[in-house]
Amino acid sequence: MSTPWLMSIVLFALAGAISPGPVNLLATAVGSQAGFVRALPHVSGASLSYVLIVWLSGVGLQQLWHTWPALGAMLPYAGAGYVLYLSGKIALASPSSPQDASAPCLPGVWQGVCCQTLNPKAWWVAMSGVSVLVGSGPDSAGRLAVFCAISGVICWGSVACWAALGQLIRPWLAQAGHQRWFNRGMALALLGSMVPMLLPASQ
Repeated sequence: MSTPWLMSIVLFALAGAISPGPVNLLATAVGSQAGFVRALPHVSGASLSYVLIVWLSGVGLQQLWHTWPALGAMLPYAGAGYVLYLSGKIALASPSSPQDASAPCLPGVWQGVCCQTLNPKAWWVAMSGVSVLVGSGPDSAGRLAVFCAISGVICWGSVACWAALGQLIRPWLAQAGHQRWFNRGMALALLGSMVPMLLPASQ
C-alpha cells in the first residue's frame, strides 16, 4: 500500500466528508443549541454509519443495486423524508438557554446513524471511492479495511468541525430572536441540501 494511494484516500474522504450536507448541517444545529460535547453522540453515530456504508459498498452493494435498481432509486426519497422531519423539528424548536440540557434538537448516536444511513450523498461517495480506490483483486479486502478506517476517522473529524462551528456561534444565539432565525435558516439549509441528491433520481 503506497503512500500516494493512502494520500488519495485521505483527500477523497476529506472532500466527501467536509462538504455541506444533511449530517454536517445537523451537527452545526446541535452544536449551536447544546454545545460541542453534546453533539459528539451525533458525530460518532454518523461516522460509524459511514464506515458501515463504505464496507457494504465494498462487499457488493453496487452489484445488488445494479440487479435491483429500485432499491437505489428509493434511497433519495427515504432520505428526503427523514431530512424533512428533522428540518421541521429544528424550524419549530423553541429558543433555549445555553444551559438547557434538554435542547429540542439533540440527536444522539442512533439519530446520527439514521441521518447518515439515509443520506444518498454518503452512499454515492462511498461507492465511487470503493470503485476507484479499492477495486478488485486478491488484496482488495485489505485495501477495503484501510479505506474504511481512514474514511471513519476523517468523517468523525469533519462532522466534529461542523459541530464546533455551532459551538462558536452560541454567544450570538444567546438572544431568542437570533435563535429563531438561525433554526429556520438551518432548516431551510437542510432541505436545500437534499435538492441535488433528488435531481438525479428525477432525470
